[in-house]
Amino acid sequence: MSAAFTSLSKAMAKGFFRDKATLFFSFIFPLMFLVIFGLLFRDAGAEKIKIGAVGDGPVLAALEQTGAVELERFDSVEAGVRKVRDGDLPGLVEATGDTVRLSFAASDQAQAGTVRGLVAGVTQELNVRASGQPPRFAFEAAQVEDASLQPIQYLTPGIMSWGIAVTAVFGAALTMVNWRRKQVLRRLRLAPITPTTVLSSRLTVTVGVAFVQALVFVGVALLPIFGLRLSGTWWLSIPVFVLGVLAFFAIGMLIGAFCKTEEAATGAANIVVLPMAFLSGTFFPIEAAPPWLQTVSKVFPLRHMNDGMMDFLVRGKDFSALLVPCAVLIGFTLVVGFVASRVFTWEDS
Repeated sequence: MSAAFTSLSKAMAKGFFRDKATLFFSFIFPLMFLVIFGLLFRDAGAEKIKIGAVGDGPVLAALEQTGAVELERFDSVEAGVRKVRDGDLPGLVEATGDTVRLSFAASDQAQAGTVRGLVAGVTQELNVRASGQPPRFAFEAAQVEDASLQPIQYLTPGIMSWGIAVTAVFGAALTMVNWRRKQVLRRLRLAPITPTTVLSSRLTVTVGVAFVQALVFVGVALLPIFGLRLSGTWWLSIPVFVLGVLAFFAIGMLIGAFCKTEEAATGAANIVVLPMAFLSGTFFPIEAAPPWLQTVSKVFPLRHMNDGMMDFLVRGKDFSALLVPCAVLIGFTLVVGFVASRVFTWEDS
């Protein structure tokens, strides 16, 4: 059995790495998203809000000192308001004597809220100082993560999980369909090889390829241009990683059991994996989605794989954070794997 397992595993691995299209979609294609998004958002935290300003005084000086605001000076209020109305600026601050007036564009509610909060906060702080009375309430703000964290910290776990999911699903589904159509499975069934050997060899190759993908992703993200920094408990992500691979391998086996052609398997895999990526926080924070959509996303294994990888690669959580993602991924794998085993056939009917 060990000789058959080794031979099958080597044959599957060679077939995988000799297929240029498979290598592209397993490594280069998802890595492109990591590189593009990593470069786009590399300096996102350093971007300042540009606000129009007319006049002079302590409020405008304090706004500039916050480090979050860049002032564009205007000679007249009319010129500044025109820029705000045209959508070129989120707001205009007019400082005349002891009066501070803010004109903002309500068409962009997010920017308007940010600008109003900044101007109101600075003005209120200066009022407290001018009164000569100590503030009654002390306010402190601190980032819960390491202050040196870059956007790449949050992009890497999600895009890496998605890339691994794509490879696991497509690899299992297309291999089973192709082997069934070419009667390879029929020959293996007649040979002195157990179904367990065939399945375990395919799974071994899938897990091995996934580890290579993870090393490539993390290696690229660790480059100085991106600046990925692993948390102290990064190694706890390994169980979540392996269970995630098993879950998507089970999905691939189920698709491969139902589909009769490679084209059908490719379409079914895309229908399953692509929407799941958008609904699981791969490309944007799922917290920004409506509450009902966040609830729906918890059904998908990719959501729990993303969350689990994020918890350990970025947030540095302890063993207790393993419970939910591991339990969900194990349960999903068992259910889908059982269904796949019931509908699997060695030959086309």
